[in-house]
Amino acid sequence: MFTGIIQSVGKLKKEKDFLIIEILDEPFDMQIGDSIAVNGICLTVKEISNNQFKVDVSEETFKKTTLGDKSSINQIVNLEPAIRLSDRLGGHIVSGHIDGLGKVENIEKLEKSWMLKIKWQNKKFSKYIVDKGSICVNGISLTIAKSENQGEIFTIAIIPHTWDNTNLKNLSIGDSVNLEGDALIKYVEKLLLFNKNRESDNFSEEISSNWLKENGWDK
Repeated sequence: MFTGIIQSVGKLKKEKDFLIIEILDEPFDMQIGDSIAVNGICLTVKEISNNQFKVDVSEETFKKTTLGDKSSINQIVNLEPAIRLSDRLGGHIVSGHIDGLGKVENIEKLEKSWMLKIKWQNKKFSKYIVDKGSICVNGISLTIAKSENQGEIFTIAIIPHTWDNTNLKNLSIGDSVNLEGDALIKYVEKLLLFNKNRESDNFSEEISSNWLKENGWDK
């Protein structure tokens, strides 16, 4: 589990079927087997050497994220170690499981911030976009400023600290980014769909002595 608060940035290096990430910014504590979010993708540390660590990447992850054909050698990536139970939840709950890719539609420099407009490449995920809600872009916890086309396109405001300390400043119009919707929205969606299915099936399950026995509570 992550919070979307980037701890460092790294440089991406490919080697056959796995990746090597060189930590360029502040180092952080990690051990073999730890989970690290690399551009928002939850990966497991396989080897550690000096300021580098190695991770395995599945075919599915290469296919569904920017680590595949859309990545390049020496690309800068955002890094965040998994949170501890004692850590502050500075951003929002992030699982590191990418919902889909987004395309950068526009980058606007304002006096004290940047406005980044992104379009979902698969619009079925646009349902997770809520004005003033949370979205994870390349592993960064950000707030949606406004949305268009029922969430298919959304704009986020980037403050100078986030711009300077992440790889957002390296983006260009047309680039792809990893997107993960707010986990709380997904849980609400699941509950609503579950209740809807129960109603459509005329589902009824009262707790009775027979129900308790059938479910292992007979002692």
